[in-house]
Amino acid sequence: MTEAAEIRVSDIMAVRETAPHLAAGFAERSRAFVEVQNGCDHRCTFCIIPYGRGNSRSVPAGLVVERIKALAGQGCNEVVLTGVDVTSYGPDLPGAPTLGQLIERILRHVPELPRLRLSSLDCIEMDERLFDLATGEPRFMPHLHMSFQAGDDMVLKRMKRRHSRADAIATVARLKARRPDIAIGADLIAGFPTESDEMAENSLRLVDECDIVMGHIFPFSPKNGTPAARMPQVPPPVVKERARRLREACARRKAAWLAGLVGSRQKVLVERGDGLGHAENFAPVRVEHASVGQIADVRVTGIDGDMLIGVPA
Repeated sequence: MTEAAEIRVSDIMAVRETAPHLAAGFAERSRAFVEVQNGCDHRCTFCIIPYGRGNSRSVPAGLVVERIKALAGQGCNEVVLTGVDVTSYGPDLPGAPTLGQLIERILRHVPELPRLRLSSLDCIEMDERLFDLATGEPRFMPHLHMSFQAGDDMVLKRMKRRHSRADAIATVARLKARRPDIAIGADLIAGFPTESDEMAENSLRLVDECDIVMGHIFPFSPKNGTPAARMPQVPPPVVKERARRLREACARRKAAWLAGLVGSRQKVLVERGDGLGHAENFAPVRVEHASVGQIADVRVTGIDGDMLIGVPA
């Protein structure tokens, strides 16, 4: 889990609470975030969350469905399922439902909801049911944000991540083989303790190998009390430089991706009065003559900076 996600969760959850009622509206009710899970059973060496948030706890599916149904009734056109480790949803509940089963239940019982997303996921916890939904369900948006963290096997081992570099590459390859338009985002940490130049290059190459078009790059920052804080640290100027290179690689990949979408048709959820919204693949689009909350069918005509420009199709 990333530092940014840690901040979001710590702002809204106490260590032994779940909040099935919690939904933070965004963009004038066009999108809402519903937390379905909190805490974490894993102990990544860089992460402080398990010490403060406790073990994984899941919100019962019935309560999740009830809340999402209410949001859809209020005109919300997109819901994002969130959690500290959202793909670990379910084992603590009766019958041990999976995240895929929860998503199926939401889609079945809230047919009026047009769009459903996940905030992030751990590729090693993506079972076949979730894979089939991500690649074959039209109402499940073709955008997945992966908690990769690194692209080098030794660094991943020292982080105590449960996936390998090969796992990350294979997961993305499988997803894209089944649903070519799926867009991949990822968290990557630059300058993890003991990271050599060669290890950093492996993470840099992962941007292209996994087609990461939306990278969230975090310079490593030690958290007191975590094992990583006691490991040999990479000098701060080196950490900063490695983070810069990762950001630039992701920016190049994103620019090429956006350029490839010019001329395409996209369904855009308009989120602001200036027409800003996101396509199903989470590409940012500014739409002319569209209303907030509307899902507009648009033709992409060009690019303005890191944003697409669209007109009603």
